[in-house]
Amino acid sequence: MTQTAPPDGRVSPRKPDVPTVMRTLIAQTRATLPFDAPDAQLCSGNCHGCSRKLLEFLDTELMSWEQRLDAGERPGLAELSRLLQTVGKIERVLMRNGIRF
Repeated sequence: MTQTAPPDGRVSPRKPDVPTVMRTLIAQTRATLPFDAPDAQLCSGNCHGCSRKLLEFLDTELMSWEQRLDAGERPGLAELSRLLQTVGKIERVLMRNGIRF
């Protein structure tokens, strides 16, 4: 199978593999969410889910995937999708709790 060039003559780049996308998602999540925020910032008293516990859970999930990727595990699209959904749900709860990131 040969790759054909689009009409403008450029060759479209290959899509990254799932482990690369997983590492990118982990890096973006770590850079965006307030994992190191003090409890006073995370606990405003009006909660729709405990922000601190959700961040601790997500941190554990991210560390687990980092270790698994470092060990050579190759996640599939289902695992990537599951992690993406988890991150999205936790982001929504944090926003509902008034956490800005």
